[in-house]
Amino acid sequence: MSFVIAAPDALLRAARDLSGIGAMVSEANAAASAPTTELPAAGADEVSAVVASLFAGHALDYQALSSQVASLHQQFVQTLTGASGAYAAAEALNASAAQSVEQDILSVINAPTQALLGRPLIGNGVNGAPGTGQPGGAGGLLWGNGGAGGSGAPGQVGGAGGSAGLIGNGGAGGAGGTALAGGTGGAGGIGGNGGWLYGNGGIGGSGGIGGGPGGAGGAGGSAGLIGAGGAGGAGAQAGTSGSFSGPAGGSGGDGGRGGLLYGDSGAGGNGGTGGSGTNAGGSGGAGGNGGSGWFWGDGGHGGTGGASGVGGAGSAGSGGLGGAAGLFGDGGNGGMGGSGASAGTGGTGGLGGRALLFGNGGHGGAGGDASFLAGEAGTGGDGGTGALFYGDGGNGGNGGTPGGIGGNFAEGGQGGNGGNARLIGNGGAGGTGTGGGAGANNSSPGFGGNGGLGGALFGNGGAGGNGLMGGTPVAAGGFGGDGGNAGLVGAGGPAGTGSNGLPNGIAGADGTLLGPVPNLPTPIDIINAPTEALLGRPLLGDGANGTAANPNGGAGGLLFGNGGNGWDSTTSGVAGGQGGDAGLFGNGGSGGRGGVGALGGNGGDALIGAGGAGGVGGTGATGGDGGSVALWGTGGTGGGGGIGSTGNIGGNGGNGGSGGALSGDGGAGGNGGRGGSGPNAFGTGGNGGAGGHGGSGGAAGLMGNGGAAGNGGNGGAGGVGLANGAAPAAGGAGGQGGNAGNGGAGGSLFGDGGAGGTGGNGGGGGSWQVAGGAPRTGGMGGDAGSGGSGGAAGLWGSGGSGGDGGRGGSGVVGGFGGVGGNAGNGGDAGNGASGGSFFGDGGAGGAGGRGGNSLAAFPAFIGGEGGDGGNGGIGGNAQQIGNGGAGGSGGAAGSGDAGNGASGDGAPGGTGGSLSGLPGPNG
Repeated sequence: MSFVIAAPDALLRAARDLSGIGAMVSEANAAASAPTTELPAAGADEVSAVVASLFAGHALDYQALSSQVASLHQQFVQTLTGASGAYAAAEALNASAAQSVEQDILSVINAPTQALLGRPLIGNGVNGAPGTGQPGGAGGLLWGNGGAGGSGAPGQVGGAGGSAGLIGNGGAGGAGGTALAGGTGGAGGIGGNGGWLYGNGGIGGSGGIGGGPGGAGGAGGSAGLIGAGGAGGAGAQAGTSGSFSGPAGGSGGDGGRGGLLYGDSGAGGNGGTGGSGTNAGGSGGAGGNGGSGWFWGDGGHGGTGGASGVGGAGSAGSGGLGGAAGLFGDGGNGGMGGSGASAGTGGTGGLGGRALLFGNGGHGGAGGDASFLAGEAGTGGDGGTGALFYGDGGNGGNGGTPGGIGGNFAEGGQGGNGGNARLIGNGGAGGTGTGGGAGANNSSPGFGGNGGLGGALFGNGGAGGNGLMGGTPVAAGGFGGDGGNAGLVGAGGPAGTGSNGLPNGIAGADGTLLGPVPNLPTPIDIINAPTEALLGRPLLGDGANGTAANPNGGAGGLLFGNGGNGWDSTTSGVAGGQGGDAGLFGNGGSGGRGGVGALGGNGGDALIGAGGAGGVGGTGATGGDGGSVALWGTGGTGGGGGIGSTGNIGGNGGNGGSGGALSGDGGAGGNGGRGGSGPNAFGTGGNGGAGGHGGSGGAAGLMGNGGAAGNGGNGGAGGVGLANGAAPAAGGAGGQGGNAGNGGAGGSLFGDGGAGGTGGNGGGGGSWQVAGGAPRTGGMGGDAGSGGSGGAAGLWGSGGSGGDGGRGGSGVVGGFGGVGGNAGNGGDAGNGASGGSFFGDGGAGGAGGRGGNSLAAFPAFIGGEGGDGGNGGIGGNAQQIGNGGAGGSGGAAGSGDAGNGASGDGAPGGTGGSLSGLPGPNG
């Protein structure tokens, strides 16, 4: 398709260059006029006079014609200059008109709600101005993200992020203002809330750096019905006060709550480092607490405590508490305690979050280490309690390491206690107690944590934590923790082991009704028996992982449970096992790795959850496809293709799984495997294998983004041509790069299309052996693979961008009279996809790949021809409202001793929307 490019700046530069050329030609004509038009006769005879007159006449005719050409040249320059101005004026007018139309349309749509409620119907909220602490504007009532809060003025609070409307993400909170001299840094702003129907909460703003104490991080925003809570902002570092005691670091912000129906809660922010002091360093800020869930979702993890300041005995910050889970889900892990500086004390690990109905308690955070010089270690956090009906208690965190050099009488870190199970489940293991470091005389022992109690109906008690050795030379050993008791049925937890002669813990008691009895059915087995007998799968619980005898992963519980992972094949020609499907709630299992030359297993499917990842293909084989989701969740990632064997092609990447029909992103496609290198051989080396093709991204359902495509695999290098006496030798050709996959389609209602993958690079040509002195021919470089096309958007969203073409392989020089190998051509780029049928920009076209080089480093050798650059991808069109995507640039030509390649062609940009929008720039 032909198209016109008009660049006003280029036209104006060309006019100036032509004007200068015309002036130089006129000056040369004037300088030559007198010597040529007044040519004297060579002699006094008649013939000489006639010859001189003839040449002078020709010179006069030339001057007359030059004057006419100069006039025409000046007219052309004036026309070109005028065209440049006209094009520039037209573009400015069109841009202004298009932007005005777009703004006018949105103004009409948003006017009623703006007047009544002070917020638009469609569109993102305005960001708060920096340095003001201004809150971000609210997003559109129907669609739009909240604006980010403005950063705070010196020492003042950052602005809160704006909240979304029905669909959209909350805006990020603004950072707190940096403190004035000696003052406290401003607190970070609170993240905005996600959309009422769908959207994530905004992250909290980070605290402002203190002149004295550091500012606290802002809390993360909460989700609405579906979405993840925002993470809390990080606490700021305290300033250096130079006073007796250093100032404290800012505490991290708490994570936001997950969605009422579905969504994980946000993690707490990390605490800030304390300031230095002359006698004692400042305390580190406490880590923020993880957010708590509602119905279905895990609690957020607690933030890490801040380190104490330099200068003496200061306390590090404690880790944040793990957030409680919703009705279904696991509790968040407690945050790690901060590290002590100088002689500072390590921080206490955060407690693990509890589960509610079904799910495991979170693990306790590890206690912080003291300085290597001196200081007491932090205590590990206790594990969270398991869910009421079914779930294990979380493990206790390990104690920190106390100071070593000069840390006499330093106390070792105590391990946290394991969390208790409730009705059915196992108690969590106690954390390990840690003794003093090297050189810490008379340090106290670290006590192992006690194991958690087993479920009241069924479950084993948790193991007691071990007590590690204290410091030397007068070292105290560690006490082992007690094992947890079982409930009605189950085994008591084993005791923790003591060290250096100190006693072990006490083992937990077995169940009051039945202890550990071989082959005794558990209560969960009894619950699952009917569905196992009728349908071959449990009601509750995860599916079993595949084995050599039964390669496929087992299906998860019909109500709750993840699918088991497929078996990783170790047998040539035998495919990896398929991942097991999940039940109503749960994630599909991952596919197993294929044996040599065999396919990777496909990931398991899910209803509400995430699809399982596809298994990696065996040598030269295709990876498995990612599992798809039926209702709600993200599709699984496709497995990568296997690397090709010697001289053979690489395997293709697996396709990403589809996102949920109601909501969820498509899974990413797997990358193609690299082609195998060509074999070395006498005479001519073998050719390298081609790279495998990348897998396509999975499509979204109603709402969600299409999955990104996998990249093409690189071609294998050509083999070496070995010398065979006086016979010629030649290197093998490099393998062709694999083509990339295409991006997945965005949601039919809302969502962007996935990006196309990048084409694989061509393999380099094979070299040759120097010995023998006969002609040596260099191997040709392989051509590169093409980039993938972007995925299309639905009603509302941007089209996916096209992937870049790969780079052509390098050719190898020839010697001793042999010719050099030509370099490979760069790959063509993928096209950008069209924007949404109502609103959205077209995707940008990818850039063409560069051609390979074939250049000799020494005069005795000679290279071949350089490769051609690949063509750029066409920009995607906008449809109703939106801008066209930019056209991709052509790839640069490769250089060669025998000639350079040709540059790739740039591609046209996409058209703007029919109602409003600008065309994309040409490549």
